Amino acid sequence: MICFGIGSNLGNRLQNLRDAVEKLKTIGKIIKKSNVYESEPWGGVVQPNYLNACLSMEIYDSAENILKLIKNFERELGRVENVRWGARKIDIDILLMDNSIIKLPGLKIPHENLHNRDFVLVPLNEILPDWIHPEINIKISDLAKKFYGSMTRITEL
Repeated sequence: MICFGIGSNLGNRLQNLRDAVEKLKTIGKIIKKSNVYESEPWGGVVQPNYLNACLSMEIYDSAENILKLIKNFERELGRVENVRWGARKIDIDILLMDNSIIKLPGLKIPHENLHNRDFVLVPLNEILPDWIHPEINIKISDLAKKFYGSMTRITEL
């Protein structure tokens, strides 16, 4: 099982998320999808608010190959690389793969900031509340408690 976080803050944000889901469906089977939430930008760059969601999938491929695929999907969907943590039409992040810990250049699983981000933890808690972070040994539901009420639920994905 692999879990993705997706986000958008440029253009038709909701449609961008739905387009990303359609791309991801071409490489595996969706198990669960969270609702879509609106969140303030993270990282200190002034920009519009994001829409964010998470989904879990069954994909039988290596993390490295999956990363290449999602980077291609982002480009196909109109993402332009610019300022780190800047505005983007689409962002697709690998958040976790089962209980794996992977540390490679350009790829860290679980995602290195997963446990600090409301826009990840709130939707991830909907679909995997009992998943235990393998590095810090804390359940997603416990990590998400500190962000209760910090985000606005918008709609279904």
